[in-house]
Amino acid sequence: MALTLTEAAKLSNDVLLQGVIETVIKDSPVLQTLPFIEIVGNGLTYNREKAAPTVSFYSVGDTWAESTPTFTQLTATLSILGGDADVDNYLATTRSNIQDLEVAVVQLKARAIQHKFEDTFINGNTDTNDDSFDGLDVLATGDQALTMGQDGGTLTLDKLDELIDSVKGGKPEMLLMSRRSRRKLNSLARASGSGVVVSDRDEFGQMVQYYDGIPVGVNDWISDAQTVGNSADCSTIFAYQAGEGGLVGLTSPGGLQVERVGNLETKDARRTRVKWYVSLALFNTAKLAKLTGVRD
Repeated sequence: MALTLTEAAKLSNDVLLQGVIETVIKDSPVLQTLPFIEIVGNGLTYNREKAAPTVSFYSVGDTWAESTPTFTQLTATLSILGGDADVDNYLATTRSNIQDLEVAVVQLKARAIQHKFEDTFINGNTDTNDDSFDGLDVLATGDQALTMGQDGGTLTLDKLDELIDSVKGGKPEMLLMSRRSRRKLNSLARASGSGVVVSDRDEFGQMVQYYDGIPVGVNDWISDAQTVGNSADCSTIFAYQAGEGGLVGLTSPGGLQVERVGNLETKDARRTRVKWYVSLALFNTAKLAKLTGVRD
């Protein structure tokens, strides 16, 4: 069963771990909604549908043709993401009346993990970093990679609708874009006067925008300076369905972990390690699409 980090936090009795998870998901539309499958071992081997089976109409007495689907077998390996946070014992003792330094330092480390995951979620490429995992930009290929044109082009609602229609089996569960692209989308919505973009509060009390009923998420690691043809001011918009059968996160049992290493030998400090064995899997390429060459 796949669980989001939000639900996983409810199952933990560790107050510090709950605080870390809440810090990680608070400002992340991806981590608030992306389900994670816990796997035992260092990776998951799964089958991605390559070609669907065919059927036909037959007359009485016809010979039936056999057709079966074909699959591509893939393996997603868990990557090790994390870091150590040291708290000086002198500062913790003399300044504990001002702020819990351990909590503050660990939360900042958790925020760094969130930023690194969101960056890799978009731009991860195992061809350039073996220790990482492939992100959406690598996973969305072929017919699922749309473009605004040879040299890019200004975003239009028609092109955004084409991106949405490229995700098969229902509407996408997220439109992920840069802040500049979101501003452009808002401008287009105001100009159309159709009310296709509306806002509402999520379970964290934050305002979320919806385009045609689809949540619009912002990722600060989607660059607005991508090169497409002769244009160097392009961005990308992603659309995906999350869940088993679509795009899911993979994690080791227990998910995000906070490990108290303890007092150090070489300095008067105690160490806490925040770590996450994590990866991504795309079970069906039709559940993810991207639109490149988006200009302001």
